[in-house]
Amino acid sequence: MTETTQALKRTALHAQHEALGANFTDFGGWDMPLKYGSELAEHKAVRSTAGLFDLSHMGEVYLTGPEAGVALNTALAGNLSIMKVGKAKYSLILNAEGKIIDDLIVYRLEEEKFLVVPNAGNAPVVAAELAARAADFDVVVDDASGRQSLIAVQGPNAEAIVSKLAADEATAQAVAELKYYAAVKLVLGGIDVLLARTGYTGEDGFELIIENEDAAALWEKTVEAGKDHELVPCGLAARDSLRLEAGMPLYGNELSLERTPFDAGFGPVVSFKKEENFVGREALEALRGTTPPRKLVGLKGLGKRAGRGGYSIVKDGTVIGEITSGQPSPTLGYPVALGYMDAEFSATGTELEVDLRGKTLPFVVVELPFYTRAK
Repeated sequence: MTETTQALKRTALHAQHEALGANFTDFGGWDMPLKYGSELAEHKAVRSTAGLFDLSHMGEVYLTGPEAGVALNTALAGNLSIMKVGKAKYSLILNAEGKIIDDLIVYRLEEEKFLVVPNAGNAPVVAAELAARAADFDVVVDDASGRQSLIAVQGPNAEAIVSKLAADEATAQAVAELKYYAAVKLVLGGIDVLLARTGYTGEDGFELIIENEDAAALWEKTVEAGKDHELVPCGLAARDSLRLEAGMPLYGNELSLERTPFDAGFGPVVSFKKEENFVGREALEALRGTTPPRKLVGLKGLGKRAGRGGYSIVKDGTVIGEITSGQPSPTLGYPVALGYMDAEFSATGTELEVDLRGKTLPFVVVELPFYTRAK
């Protein structure tokens, strides 16, 4: 084991991943499973049956108090104070220039209690920013990222698997009735769980947030519950190909401190109607009604080779953009990519080329997402 590996953080489920023979990778400073066997098989399992993910590297930051909603409205771009209890909302945290520090999901657990889930590599920064931005409000900010774990079950069989963890019919019914982008506290597998029906794969699925000491037991119970439903442990490689097919951005690729919400097509996430003067508002107000120089688009490859992150997008011999994420789509059978390109060429149906290390191949701008599950 190298010094670098020793320095990486490990989730409470690391022993389970080792026992399954996982190949590990450094992701945001965490030693995470990249895949257990075939990443293609793991991808296809989520599309056809179900996949089990350890997402314990994600952050959990709780805001509790009478002014929790107002504090979040000041800290984040969205209007969170109007959320109903039990609901979730996608949002962004920006810097003063209106650039994206992170994208995250906010859950309203109680009238005066919210949970913010940031991305792994950004969790410490987001927790610090939330604490600083909430300092003048009657709210307590608790960064529980080091104390809690997150397990996800994604795919067509996800509901059946999670329901099997219920000890009674009422709990199983609560699982089945949970709406998309909602959360509820339940006892599953004998363990207190915050169950959310969200995900990052384009499929139906659940995320189960528990204390670290309960993670291994819940993982094993979920594996057992999934035996009759073809549940497959999945690593970050499958997670990345799944989210790309679903047209979902990845921080560090599509989202960064170089991009505004308008660049990424996330203008609707920003609330200018709320009263609070959220961080980044002034900068974004100045950009309202203008077209960003470059826009995030979806690209479909007309050949077999895939465009990768960093490859140039070309129109009539001129570089007009760059791919941020790209690979062959296991589900669709052709290459797909996300990238930023000059806004004047961003219309759906525009034909262009991608420079694949010296050889240009044809691509076309398409609507996102590339893949949508049948409902």
